[in-house]
This record gives sequence, structure tokens and C-alpha cells, in this order.
Amino acid sequence: MNCKICESDSLPVFKATVLNKYFVQYYQCRHCGFMQTEKAYWLKEAYTDAISSLDTGIMQRNVYFSKLITAIIGLLKKTKGTFLDYGGGLGIFTRLMRDRGFNFFWYDLNAHNYLANGFAGTFENAKYDMVTALECFEHFENPIQELEKILSVTDTIFFSTELAATKAEHPDRWWYYCLEHGQHISFYTLKTLQYLAQKYNLNLTTNEFNLHLLSRKPMPGRILWWAKVLTKLKQDFWFNLKSKTIEDMNDMVLKLKKDN
Repeated sequence: MNCKICESDSLPVFKATVLNKYFVQYYQCRHCGFMQTEKAYWLKEAYTDAISSLDTGIMQRNVYFSKLITAIIGLLKKTKGTFLDYGGGLGIFTRLMRDRGFNFFWYDLNAHNYLANGFAGTFENAKYDMVTALECFEHFENPIQELEKILSVTDTIFFSTELAATKAEHPDRWWYYCLEHGQHISFYTLKTLQYLAQKYNLNLTTNEFNLHLLSRKPMPGRILWWAKVLTKLKQDFWFNLKSKTIEDMNDMVLKLKKDN
């Protein structure tokens, strides 16, 4: 099998049971370290519910990221910018960021926008100061296609995904395969991200664990470290703008009146 990232040979590393019934082969690239499953024929079943019932950390994660990314936006001096949350799920993160005053929009082909309804983003003639992709990259069936799509509308991508080991971990030793819900099918190593950065002439900033920035312009030194410090010290609020909560409600009221 060829690697979906660099098209080099990918070798079988182990088999594991997905969705408690499909015995699936996993591969790892000899060149960039990217891991992938065999053709993911089970995805329709895996996405019967876009948000897995096993994702008990969804609220905690989105609240944390709303603080961390507020700090990142503030450090980049882009508080007045326009942003897109790619793979935005139920709209939790978009709503949280709009409540903090940021002009965030939602985008997701697999989920329904319950909490940021009315604030869906577009890729047609669009440009965003940053696109966030929180716990999405591991879901991508075609990572290169998804990355190029995102890069078509932004120069800066912040994304979270836990990096795989250089030598593939057995499923008993790494929870991030998430075999039970079957939605995680793409796994990146540090070398994978370095390859992508070089391929697209991007700057890579990473904590080498789960937080990553790809950008056309160099990032300020240790920006992820400083953002985490500000978040831990509860200083991210300094970058908040006037909340859009009431403004958004008024906009929706006007829209309803116009539609009727």
C-alpha cells in the first residue's frame, strides 16, 4: 500500500478489531512514518452518529481550546480577524469563540450545526486569518486533499492531533487508535508533519505531542508554550473582545423576520 501523504511504501504493522467486529490491517510509511488503515469501508457505520458516545471529553476539550486559541489569536495580534473552525462538530467551539467576541464560523460535512446555527462558513471566495481543526486530522480519509482545501482559504492552520510513535505502537499501548468507534484512520508522526511543511513550503510549530501550527509566515518563538502558560494562569481573558452573544441573537431575530 502507498502512503497517503508521501506515496512511499507503507508496510503492514498490525491488525486490530474496529467497531468490535472488523479485523483491520494498519500500515506505517517507511519514509514519513504516517500510519493509515486499509481502505476504511466501515466509515458510514462509524459515522451513524457524527459525535461518538465515547467522546466524553468533548465539552472539556472545547472549553480548554477556546481559552488556548484565544491566547494564540491574541499573541498573533489577530483578534479582529475572521476565523473558520473546520470539522466543527455540533458547533460548540464556534459558539464559545463567538461568545468571546471573535468572528468565528463553522464548517463540517459530517455533523449538524446545532449550536452555531446561522454562522456556517464557506470556501467560495473566502479567506480566513486562521482555520482551526480540532481533533480532525485523524479522521481524514484523504489528508492531502483536506489539507489543500484548508490552505486554499488561509495561511495559518492550528490543529490538534496526538502524534504517533516513530515505530507503531501496538493497540494495547496507545488509546488514540480509538478502535471502538472506528473514526480514527490517519495517524501522523513528527516526521509526517515535517514532510507536509516542506511539501507546501510552510512553517511548522509544534509541541511534538498534540498541538500544531502550519503557517506560511514564521510564528513567534514558543507561541504554543506561551499560549499554554497564559491559559494555565487564566490570563487568556485579556484578549477577549466584546461578546457576540446578544449581537448574534439579534441577527438571528432579523433573519427570521426576513424569512417570514
